[in-house]
Amino acid sequence: MAKKTKKPTQKMQAWIEARKRHHLSHAQVQMARELGMNPAKLGKIDNHKQEPWKLPLPQFIEELYSKRFGKSSPEAVLSIEERCRRDAAKKEEGRIARQLAVDGATHVKLPAVGGNKVLVNPHQG
Repeated sequence: MAKKTKKPTQKMQAWIEARKRHHLSHAQVQMARELGMNPAKLGKIDNHKQEPWKLPLPQFIEELYSKRFGKSSPEAVLSIEERCRRDAAKKEEGRIARQLAVDGATHVKLPAVGGNKVLVNPHQG
């Protein structure tokens, strides 16, 4: 039985749509995300046909990335879909580990606390 793949989160879905709309590569999307760009506002930057002094969006992202990080591209480039899959797998591993910890803790006998002691209020003379 094949596992169902979950839909990407809204945040990731916005990046997938921006990648398609602005014809960006996976590396350029990752660079833009690392730069902290907003996928909804990439259209303002990508109007080099109306404003010829602007660089096209892919070259603009690459130039900003090289200025800020001093390298031409990230070492490991992951697509948004692959990143979502890895995040989901990591979340599932954590869920399983927490469940195993809870199951293991329920079988451990805890010492009794309090017992039959009577607490006396020292302020009542």
